[in-house]
Amino acid sequence: TSEWGLPPQFENGIVPEDLLANKYGHAVHFWDLGARKNVQTIDLGANHQMALEIRPAHDPSKEYGFLGVVVDTTSLEGSIWTWRREGSKFTIAKTATIPAEPAGKDLLPDLLKGFGAVPPLITDIDLSLDDRFLYVSCWGTGEMRQYDVSDPMTPKLTGSVHLGGIVRRAAHAKSGPLNGGPQMVEISRDGRRVYFTNSLYSSWDEQFYPDGIDGWMVKLDAGENGGITADPNFFLATGDPRPHQVR
Repeated sequence: TSEWGLPPQFENGIVPEDLLANKYGHAVHFWDLGARKNVQTIDLGANHQMALEIRPAHDPSKEYGFLGVVVDTTSLEGSIWTWRREGSKFTIAKTATIPAEPAGKDLLPDLLKGFGAVPPLITDIDLSLDDRFLYVSCWGTGEMRQYDVSDPMTPKLTGSVHLGGIVRRAAHAKSGPLNGGPQMVEISRDGRRVYFTNSLYSSWDEQFYPDGIDGWMVKLDAGENGGITADPNFFLATGDPRPHQVR
């Protein structure tokens, strides 16, 4: 299991003072479900704030998986970590990083003006059923990344699509400039279609996209050996209420 934060730290939006004081979650916990007990906890370091989404390998004979960390308070980068079992112990290592993108203060919401940059804000990750490709949602910069994780300890970037983003507002072929960004992501069982929606959590939406978020969902086409492109004919605009989980 991972750590995000306590209800007062997310229900009414992110608490900047808590974030800068590294008071959000930054550990991962391993459990013996049969015995109903924690067998190991690994602290990632207090600067790795909001250890969020966990995706274990689908192959039942493999004991490894991936974890997305929302933001590093020392650099604003996001990161992907790979955990695995080695004998009776688990280990975890940072295996990929996504840097923040510099931006003018006048383009940033109040929450980020003092930083002069947009953090990627890794809010979701998803692993293809064959355990070959990991998809990473960068809700802040408006980027969906695809990594080849055939070797889980050395992810390789194989695809990238920009839609939305705090500053970019990258458009779809069937839209004007978009707000929100890649968020909840789902992959078809054959690994060839990737769907995602653009809303995180209403109070957070309003902090990072203060001019409002209109809901939308898109589809990406994935190549058999990597690479992703946005389907130019698939754009579902929902307005409000905004979509979240997709199956």
